[in-house]
Amino acid sequence: MRNIKQIYRADSQHWVGNGFLVQPLFSHMADDRGTNPFLMLDYAAPYEFAPNETHGPRGVGQHPHKGFETVTIAYHGEVAHRDSSGGGGIIYEGDVQWMTAGSGIIHEEFHSENFSKKGGLFEMVQLWVNLPAKDKNTPPRYQHLAKANIPIVEFPDEAGYLRLIAGEHDGVKGAADTFTEMNVWDIVLHADKEAELAVPDNHNLSMVVLRGAVTFNGNEQATVGELVNFEQTGGKVRAKAGSEEAKILLLSGVPIDEPVVGYGPFVMNTAEEIRQAISDFKSGKFGRID
Repeated sequence: MRNIKQIYRADSQHWVGNGFLVQPLFSHMADDRGTNPFLMLDYAAPYEFAPNETHGPRGVGQHPHKGFETVTIAYHGEVAHRDSSGGGGIIYEGDVQWMTAGSGIIHEEFHSENFSKKGGLFEMVQLWVNLPAKDKNTPPRYQHLAKANIPIVEFPDEAGYLRLIAGEHDGVKGAADTFTEMNVWDIVLHADKEAELAVPDNHNLSMVVLRGAVTFNGNEQATVGELVNFEQTGGKVRAKAGSEEAKILLLSGVPIDEPVVGYGPFVMNTAEEIRQAISDFKSGKFGRID
């Protein structure tokens, strides 16, 4: 059995642009919470937006990234994305955007035109995933993972199910193509139901509770907005929902055992590479959004 190492709670929230009110749960720029190869997670907890037809869409304008990948999971609301690789489209409820910044990309993210007009409940997760040194200059790419194309695996005894965004479970492969071995699972546990969750022994393992309350291994409970970090030992984890349905985001992966140097939207291995990334961006090598 994998035991819990520590439970963390977001201690702040801030606006990203004017469209995303987020709670940071971990970051490569802060203390090490054992999430490698995942760099950062911002949780935009459920927030009700009023209709907005006259002031332009809320969101974040054009900005660069280099050296890693961004993953946006849409639970409620819609986001319109465009980037300098030619990728883009609407991320609808249940969809996932997996964008590889690689050698450098510029992108923008706004509430979709439809969501801006109607308003409504908005809830998303944005995750940053590290790339190994050999892939940090890979060409940018964009994977749109539509809800209908994300495999679903049911738990025994009608306990719930998981959506395989990335990785593998019982021989079923996830929707995303990744550079290193990892699992990103969207898990739903029905009220008072329990499931066993297992990942490879060489993975780091963390879980984020997005809905309800969850008791792990029969003795420790985590609630909404908490990050649960597990010991680096093998074994299954038992997760049981409380009196209401629970939702969990599971993140596991083989650690990338390389230096991490971050500066704003760039994550590289050395300070010199960061300086080069800044120079490349200023000289227009990241392309442009047409």
